[in-house]
Amino acid sequence: MSSSDDDTPLVKDRANGAKSEDRIPKNVDRALDKQLPSNGHVEPGVSIRMGPVEDMDVDTPQTNGNANGKRKARTSLTNGKSYKEASSSEDDDKPLSKRRRTSQKQAKEDSDTDLSDVPLRVRKPPKATAAQIGESSDSDTPLNAKLVKQKEIIEKAAEKEAKSIRNKEKTAAKRKPKVISESEDDDVPLARKRKQPAKRASNGVQKPDSDSDVPLAKKKPQPKKGKAKAEPAVPAKKGKGKAKAEQTEQDKEAEDEEESYKWWEDPTKGDGTKKWTTLEHNGVVFPPEYEPLPKNVKLIYDGVPVTLHKDAEEIATFYGGMLNSTHNIENPTFNKNFFEDFTAVLDKTGNGKDKSGNTVKIKKFDKCDFKPIFEHFEADRAKKKALPAAEKKALKAQKDEAEAPYMFCMWDGRKQKVGNFRVEPPGLFRGRGEHPKTGRLKKRVTPEQIIINIGKEATVPEAPTGHRWKEIKHDQEGTWLAMWQENINGAYKYVMLAANSDIKGQSDYKKFEKARELKKHIDRIRKDYQRELKSEKMVDRQRATAIYLIDQFALRAGNEKGEDEADTVGCCSLKFQHITLKPPNYVIFDFLGKDSIRFYDEVQVDSQVFKNLKIFKKAPKTEGDDIFDRLTTSALNKHLTSYMPGLTAKVFRTYNASWTMARLLKDMKAVGTVAEKVKAYNDANREVAILCNHKRTVAAGHAGSVEKMQDKIDGLRYQVWRTKLMMIDVDPRMKKKKGAEFFERPEDLDDDWVKQHQDALVEEQRQKITKKFEKENEKLKADGEKEMKPKELDERLEVAEELAQKFKKENKTGKVEAEGKGPTVDKIEGNIDKLNQRIETMKVQLEDKEGNKEVALGTSKINYIDPRLTVVFSKKFDVPIERFFSKTLREKFDWAIKSVDEDWDF
Repeated sequence: MSSSDDDTPLVKDRANGAKSEDRIPKNVDRALDKQLPSNGHVEPGVSIRMGPVEDMDVDTPQTNGNANGKRKARTSLTNGKSYKEASSSEDDDKPLSKRRRTSQKQAKEDSDTDLSDVPLRVRKPPKATAAQIGESSDSDTPLNAKLVKQKEIIEKAAEKEAKSIRNKEKTAAKRKPKVISESEDDDVPLARKRKQPAKRASNGVQKPDSDSDVPLAKKKPQPKKGKAKAEPAVPAKKGKGKAKAEQTEQDKEAEDEEESYKWWEDPTKGDGTKKWTTLEHNGVVFPPEYEPLPKNVKLIYDGVPVTLHKDAEEIATFYGGMLNSTHNIENPTFNKNFFEDFTAVLDKTGNGKDKSGNTVKIKKFDKCDFKPIFEHFEADRAKKKALPAAEKKALKAQKDEAEAPYMFCMWDGRKQKVGNFRVEPPGLFRGRGEHPKTGRLKKRVTPEQIIINIGKEATVPEAPTGHRWKEIKHDQEGTWLAMWQENINGAYKYVMLAANSDIKGQSDYKKFEKARELKKHIDRIRKDYQRELKSEKMVDRQRATAIYLIDQFALRAGNEKGEDEADTVGCCSLKFQHITLKPPNYVIFDFLGKDSIRFYDEVQVDSQVFKNLKIFKKAPKTEGDDIFDRLTTSALNKHLTSYMPGLTAKVFRTYNASWTMARLLKDMKAVGTVAEKVKAYNDANREVAILCNHKRTVAAGHAGSVEKMQDKIDGLRYQVWRTKLMMIDVDPRMKKKKGAEFFERPEDLDDDWVKQHQDALVEEQRQKITKKFEKENEKLKADGEKEMKPKELDERLEVAEELAQKFKKENKTGKVEAEGKGPTVDKIEGNIDKLNQRIETMKVQLEDKEGNKEVALGTSKINYIDPRLTVVFSKKFDVPIERFFSKTLREKFDWAIKSVDEDWDF
């Protein structure tokens, strides 16, 4: 039923809220053009929070990221998700501890408005400084203008590149009949066939950049060049031998085998749906059974120690063991959910008993005291920490030996490392962000819940004694080895291959190759959505607006959620209250995104996009109604596949990050020390993160970390000053020669600071001596030899006492005796130069750290920037790849490190 207002392209659907008309009358556009002041064409794509803007009046958002009650769901995609779909995730490598959460407690403390009904706090968006993107802080050009200009240059380069690639492909297609491939020459006359070997008689060296635009997957494998390509990204560095020594025999065997097989040179591998032919493995490792608490450790209820059934006691230990996790135990939802599940088990097991055997019914959470349980676990942890190194090593070796059979599988006859072969232990579900089920009981997984996936000819691993597997499958399209359904969200958990396995590597490889392919079509896609922003069809205009937001601001597409899931949204599922419009063309986004992480941003958009959003929000739409009510994620992705097979909304994030980084690296001139080169890389990475909206909150420990680094720098400055004074001790004439100013102590390093620093140096010396003594005694004990007596330690500690006396004398006389063998002025000046170099290096690192505090460099580098670009930087500027990728990431991106050289181009 149409609205009475002819200018309002909306209808009111009682079941689903307000819904847009299917067409937009021209008079609506004309009316809005008169309302909105024209400020010319805007080059959008950079959020306002990244730079200063003039203050403007704006209505406060109606909510702060959450609608009242649960969001209406069109479909629930989780329950119907297959194990194949559920096994892929863009953020698998992102540690849970690194993900940002917003607590209810913070909301109440920090908000300036009444937020009693919402779990988020309103905060002013952070602004990036010039230093955060590697720019000089004294530049006259405003930061926001710099980024807008940079983005415009990058997008124009992308348009030019796309046209160039298509022209090359057209030219190649015209010449194709003249080229005779091995598979197409069956009907070619014999005389022409005989000419082919002569054509191949060259040395096989390819001209530089001859196919730089062709994805590696399309390139013909060059088996004869395998040796040259197998060179490591950088020469072997110090410390590498130590890492090798720690590897197991199985690791070495797997690595040796890897040397002879480079799947990225075999583009046909993994193209079909069949993932394996033969598969053998040994199943999974279950967590140990619960060990009851000692009889003297009990839950206290209303002041009375109570004995619980072991099932209930185990749940009590889950909560008691995490009393130091204030984020959880101060969360009312967490406590409520835990106590509901706890009391349900208590009711089944007869509640608690006091020392006389009388039943104690546990009814109120606030009467429960879990401190005795927590203290027991704390003492246990301290005891394990204090174990001698030899004993810790023996325990680890014992554990590794028990798990060794599960660490590797045979996949198509090749040994592959298994990732998470351990079944999750029972515990309390924590969830991500403000999850409604946080605190619920994660039940113990039994073999009867587990499905094993294995080859038909392979021996099925035996289930634990007295148990059996739920099912045995031979699914050759699946890349999982075992799976089970957990009880919290009904989600499936999988045992997969490790990050450095062929299958995982191929998944990453295909993801980045898909992004490389997008560069051929990006200009057409952008041209089309710019045109459709003015379409009379509502569905086309909504789709174009959504693609614009996804491309320009890196919004996720978004899927609908069920009522028992966290209320998170993306672009297609944005609600009325999630965006606030601020004339002339500013949009404020405020919603819970993936993992319940708050997305808050103020952005400047194209004037037509602003006008469209105003139309999409027009009355009678209100809170809880969809902005893009005629668009779904599946419809959006279906439209995108018309440009390129397999193209989905999430590919834009990977493409934009990788393309931006590739453009920045092309123009980069990284010089200086390794630390300065690493900073240059991080500056580029930071710019990608800002342009692609990869932001994070400042880490809680950031200030302390920066302070520690500054303390180290100050310590080196003190050492420089002290070393300078040694020159006077060697040659008193240096005071006159260098001038009194040269020997003055830095003003900020006053007497109090010097005294505290000297005390810290003496204490550090004591601890170092003591730890070395204890370690040597442990070794003697392990070897069955007699331990050293405490007197030996006292004698060694005299060195620290001598240092304390030396400082005391220096403070009194103002003179410093020269140290070292045969000290000379030249030697001392050389030492000063070395110290100053260390100071400069640490200053660069400190500046880098400070610049990174609000930018999620890891997100960009691990998930969105093609790792081959990092390898190119490493080789081009001779920086060890270890400076960018940890050991785990080097294993994950082994294919990238071994497959490209410094001339490779995204």
